[in-house]
Amino acid sequence: MAGGGTGQADTGRGEKGGLRTALAGLTTCGRSFLAAGIAAAVCAYVLGQSDLLRVGLLLAALPLVCAVFLYRTRYRVAGSRRLSPGRVPAGSEARVHLRMDNVSRLPTGLLMLQDRVPYVLGPRPRFVLDRVEPGGRREVSYRVRSDLRGRYPLGPLQLRLTDPFGMCELTRSFSTYDTLTVIPRVEALPPVRLAGEAKGYGDGRQRSLALAGEDDVIPRGYRHGDDLRRVHWRSTARYGELMVRREEQPQRARCTVLLDTRGIAFEGAGPDSAFEWAVSGAASVLVHMLERGFSVRLLTDTGNSVPGEGSDGFAGASQETADSAGLMMDTLAVVDHSDGTGLSRAYDVLRGGNEGLLVAFFGGLDEEQAAVAAKMRQRSGGAVAFVLDSGAWLREPTDVPGASDRHQERLRMLREAGWTALSVPRGASLGELWRQADRERTGLAATTGTSGEGAGS
Repeated sequence: MAGGGTGQADTGRGEKGGLRTALAGLTTCGRSFLAAGIAAAVCAYVLGQSDLLRVGLLLAALPLVCAVFLYRTRYRVAGSRRLSPGRVPAGSEARVHLRMDNVSRLPTGLLMLQDRVPYVLGPRPRFVLDRVEPGGRREVSYRVRSDLRGRYPLGPLQLRLTDPFGMCELTRSFSTYDTLTVIPRVEALPPVRLAGEAKGYGDGRQRSLALAGEDDVIPRGYRHGDDLRRVHWRSTARYGELMVRREEQPQRARCTVLLDTRGIAFEGAGPDSAFEWAVSGAASVLVHMLERGFSVRLLTDTGNSVPGEGSDGFAGASQETADSAGLMMDTLAVVDHSDGTGLSRAYDVLRGGNEGLLVAFFGGLDEEQAAVAAKMRQRSGGAVAFVLDSGAWLREPTDVPGASDRHQERLRMLREAGWTALSVPRGASLGELWRQADRERTGLAATTGTSGEGAGS
């Protein structure tokens, strides 16, 4: 549940534009009455008909009186918006709550409330609020839904005032707005055990002593629940706050999720495109691994990563799982195609050290990029690749002769390099592919004699 902005609208005479603004707010009905009154007055003057002149003056005076009435009406209204929730998966609904408070000493007239939303989220919501007593409030709500990822602004909130005859209306806008984040769909993955990956991590994670000597202890700030026997008094006196010895440091299982965003690697667009499947798959794996205690990093083909607070670029032990997932989901909510043509930048990042488990979502690969992807396997404890032939998602298999053979050749290159490489057909379930990757990895481990101490995922 996310809090929204709060603002005030003053409908009194201090508003910029004054009476001129009020006259500019005449509705079609009001302008018609004014024009008819002027025309009747002119005709009465030409024809010398006093009765017609009185009718004309009455018609012209009515909208002017209504405009002056709105202009002289003075009260202040405060508005606020609240999103529930502020981050929602694509295809799901969020509810927007609007609240109006009359903070003046006068009751309001009829209020028309309108919130500005992007067309992707649906039609612009409009509400009619009856008279609000001094100090009173009114609450309304509406739902928004988007099948497309992204960050969408909501607001500003607009308040329209009108007179009882509908001759004039004034619009006041609040200055605040909020942002709704639509994240990729996340599919729950089965708790399989990808054997042979990230050996030495996962359920079999080890702990190592930080430093043995009293003078070499690396202290950290005290946290609720720490044993008071671990307080390091020398550091406490030095820093002026309670410090404890960091006697043990867990070696957290690592996982890097690589998302190929190259524009040339994907064809088509929309919620059912291959690229959206890859983004959703990356989000699902990230959440799945975080929930199982892995230190997870999101990496793209451009070499950009979204690390947590860990010193080695992964989500550190001090960061909550929900915060880590939220940070990466916000990044995936706005990720788009890159202008890059290769995977070399991602490879340069990966060859910097042992990445543990590597899970990649590739688009279309030519022979050169397949070779680069094959070399990524050398710096990981285990590697699983989901390869999407986005062209096959748009055409029949017989449309382009040899396209399927080339796709299978790229898969063979990855498998020979040690990847567990799977082809992703249109509409495939990531959960089923996840199980298939486990079965193939287990079979490979049994064939090569690799130990089964792997990453529990």
